[in-house]
Amino acid sequence: MTTDSTASWTAAFRSAVVSPHEAIDLFELRGFADQTLRQIIRLDGGGSALRIRLSNRYGKEPLHIGGAHLARRTEGSGIESGSGTPLRFGGAEEFTVPVGEEAISDPVERAVAAGDELALTLWLPDDTGLSTYSAVPLRTGYTVPGNALTAPTLDGTEGLEELATRHFISGADVLAPTGTRIAVAFGDSWFEGTGTTNDTDRRFPDLLNDRLHAAGSTGWVVNQGISANRLLTDEIGEHALARLDRDALDVPGVTHVLIHFGLNDLGIPGQEAYPEPAAVPTAADLIAGLTALADRIHAAGLTATVTTVGPYKDTIYEGYSTPEGVAVAREVNDWIRGADSPFDSYADFAAAVADPADPDRIHDDHDSGDGLHVNDAGAKALADSVDLAALKI
Repeated sequence: MTTDSTASWTAAFRSAVVSPHEAIDLFELRGFADQTLRQIIRLDGGGSALRIRLSNRYGKEPLHIGGAHLARRTEGSGIESGSGTPLRFGGAEEFTVPVGEEAISDPVERAVAAGDELALTLWLPDDTGLSTYSAVPLRTGYTVPGNALTAPTLDGTEGLEELATRHFISGADVLAPTGTRIAVAFGDSWFEGTGTTNDTDRRFPDLLNDRLHAAGSTGWVVNQGISANRLLTDEIGEHALARLDRDALDVPGVTHVLIHFGLNDLGIPGQEAYPEPAAVPTAADLIAGLTALADRIHAAGLTATVTTVGPYKDTIYEGYSTPEGVAVAREVNDWIRGADSPFDSYADFAAAVADPADPDRIHDDHDSGDGLHVNDAGAKALADSVDLAALKI
């Protein structure tokens, strides 16, 4: 396609991926063989052309794709008649993604807009092995036996399975006006959206995008949250300091990075060791890690916004909440709110959803039911806590 100096490739959708070969096993792991996989993505921003990213980062076998097809989604697994197009990678409709690598499609020259829902269908003729996946996409996926690459719908097909996890998709880019401002929501389940309603786009980044668009901003936020991800320790996913470059700093068009980390560093040690006690990081440990994130974001010429660690006292997950961990979260949050924080701005997630009578726990109105994650109303409170003037997107 022709190049345009007034437009550049910019992330319009992201789906942070994790390995199926980790020791901590919280989510359904699976592979595919002689199956069609149809998954839905919703764009956070628009442009004059589109390209899709597929990942075999954690696969142990080359990922053979017999065909890839992109179309506008109607409802369920249905696609709009006449909207479909084959995706080509290096000019080929059939291709292989090597072990440990990512593939970027050839550009599809069609205008797309924020909020567009696209169905990406993959025909997987060979055994993929356990797949590189996203844990909590909150978008139902669909798989059926055989080759149904261009089927108008998979609904009602014999052997249809609905999937709660997303597989092989790591993102979509659009050709957007050069200078478009993009924030990456880089964090854990409070960004990925655990606790909010499936298939409704009520996650924090979605609702922050609603605010940005209503305010007339031409920029947007893409979601690189990983549920159960940690700042300092691997699993689930590589820890934040290890994945910062790939999942934030190297995202095309990024100008801002939003951060929420610390909950799982404090909770997972006790949860994994329960009922035996386990040491949690100190406030100094977490502050050093957050400072390292801020320094690396600034060194890349980007703006860094941090959020306070969300409340989690009395969560239902045994061993997760401890008096020691809650005290550390409090200390880290005081630092985030104070003059010594190296971040450009902060959003006070903890204050936004806390129970005023017991600020270490989530208010009942904002609690998803597990005491650790917020519901749709809580996600809106998080989005409303962001000062758009300070964010500057």
